Amino acid sequence: MGTAGGGGTLRLPGLHGYAAEFSPYWPGRVACAAAQNYGIAGCGALAVLEQNEAGIVLLRSFDWNDGLFDVTWSENNENVLITSSGDGSLQIWDTAKTKGPLQVYKEHTQEAYSVDWSQTRGEQLVVSGSWDQTAKLWDPAVGKSLCTFKGHEGVIYSTIWSPHIPGCFASASGDQTLRVWDVKTAGVKLVIPAHQAEILSCDWCKYDENLLVTGAVDCSLKGWDLRNIRQPVFFLLGHTYAIRRVKFSPFHATLLASCSYDFTVRFWDFSRPNPLLETVEHHTEFTCGLDLSLHNRGQV
Repeated sequence: MGTAGGGGTLRLPGLHGYAAEFSPYWPGRVACAAAQNYGIAGCGALAVLEQNEAGIVLLRSFDWNDGLFDVTWSENNENVLITSSGDGSLQIWDTAKTKGPLQVYKEHTQEAYSVDWSQTRGEQLVVSGSWDQTAKLWDPAVGKSLCTFKGHEGVIYSTIWSPHIPGCFASASGDQTLRVWDVKTAGVKLVIPAHQAEILSCDWCKYDENLLVTGAVDCSLKGWDLRNIRQPVFFLLGHTYAIRRVKFSPFHATLLASCSYDFTVRFWDFSRPNPLLETVEHHTEFTCGLDLSLHNRGQV
């Protein structure tokens, strides 16, 4: 992993990173979900890293008996994280403890590829997405899922809460659709045929409750206005292999970052005539995880 604009590198021997997420509490602290053998077989690990004057240091690591594919920080406890795993389970970890996990939720019947903790006030809800084509809603204080969302006709690669609308999340799938769901009705609100290829990632704009971005195997990023889904509001080309993850900036309404199997991280401003701002080529393998700091402007 590394950071744009200075930073550093930390190697986790034998592991490949799948997701990185900055702590909402601690500046410079990042959680990384990792797996052996590109997630095909073997174990996984959760690594909690911190950047200080000396570089990037490993604060804590936890092993799991299957690959870990995604991670999300708790929004009500600075030490708690949830990961999702190749065995279909979710794990709750406490970084204040040396052993773990605190709890394991095993309901998905195939790889749990995505997990996200809601950021809207007044609700402590987690959503997970799986290769079993379902998304599940969880309250971390309850030992079983609250609801299962069915409708996708392919693997779910990404599930992300709206930062604006309570109880609303989006999912991206191998069935080439982006879907928006409402937990109050347990049903799909919107189905967007977003690409003619598998969609591996989606994210919600922090400044516009109607704007989402999708990244797909067709190497393109597309922006979607939920009020008019007939055509994308932006269409970004530049990656040469599938886009693995895309994130909007927490500081700028029109900035976003994407990473790809082409080993690059790219920064975009979709309001510009030439939207590609920068291409970072410091990785030597598939680039799967990406996040932008809420605390330090420009830290990626």
